[in-house]
Amino acid sequence: MGQQVIIQIENIYYPILAIVGLPANLVTIIILSRGNCGLSKCITRYLVSMAAADLMVLVFEVVLYEIQDAYFPYSFLNYTPICRLNLALLFLSIDWSVWLTVAFTFDRFVAICYQTLRTKYCTEKTAAMVIAVVCFLSTLQNVPIYFIYEPREIINNVPWSCYTKSNFYTFPIWVAFFWLDTILTPFAPFALIVLLNALTIRHIVMANKVRSGLRGNNNIDSGTDPEMENRRKSIILLLVISGTFILLWMVIFICFICVHFTDARFLEANYNDTFTIAEQSGYMLRCLSSCTNTFIYVVSQSKFREELKNVIKRPLHLIGNLIK
Repeated sequence: MGQQVIIQIENIYYPILAIVGLPANLVTIIILSRGNCGLSKCITRYLVSMAAADLMVLVFEVVLYEIQDAYFPYSFLNYTPICRLNLALLFLSIDWSVWLTVAFTFDRFVAICYQTLRTKYCTEKTAAMVIAVVCFLSTLQNVPIYFIYEPREIINNVPWSCYTKSNFYTFPIWVAFFWLDTILTPFAPFALIVLLNALTIRHIVMANKVRSGLRGNNNIDSGTDPEMENRRKSIILLLVISGTFILLWMVIFICFICVHFTDARFLEANYNDTFTIAEQSGYMLRCLSSCTNTFIYVVSQSKFREELKNVIKRPLHLIGNLIK
């Protein structure tokens, strides 16, 4: 029964996620690239790169892996060499998405907490360099992933699907790589995002206290302070960012811990096993983060919403003109 339920949920969930997530990220990239949202070029660089990375996650994990495996199990994409390449690109896109989120969080931390460094670090040129370094290092990190899989089955002398090699959990080099890979994603991003957001929020709270004291001492009218209102919104936004990331990654985070300290194994495909069900649930939640990360930063912006309305209206106007 457990097997049937989780598979049925996945077969419905992933297509809906693709239908919603793919156009959402594409529209986000288009709108941000036009530069009409009132955001600095530095912020725009990060947000566009994050949306592109999330789009890659949806393509390689949701469409070419999950949906393909569910509806086209014996297509050429399930041929083992192609499956291994897709898995490598899948994990690469995840690392890009996660570490670009960390890079952007650090950029906002510097911008808010270190005004003197802000003018030098929070620039379009620095953002482009950081994005390039993050993508390059993540690519190097994920090269070995191609070699950790073997065929799940041989049909007419043709290797099909992918299965983690048995010696991956025992061979010293693979064990060391697995530990390093786990530390880099998701342990380190978890710690960095929580730390950076905590320090940023602490700085904003302290700055607000100082500003409130100055306003009181100067007998300024107790009306709404635009500066404090902006800082309040920043705290809420940062809490949503860190909270959403941790919430959606928590299940797969626990699964990584279980694999390291118990006999649990990834990709066992035994849907009667509690760990496998938890693992698949974790993947679903992790994929969902690819539809939320960028929008947490962007959708709340009024100018972005206005641009989104314009993007939606234009095709409707064209259709209306054709009909007339």
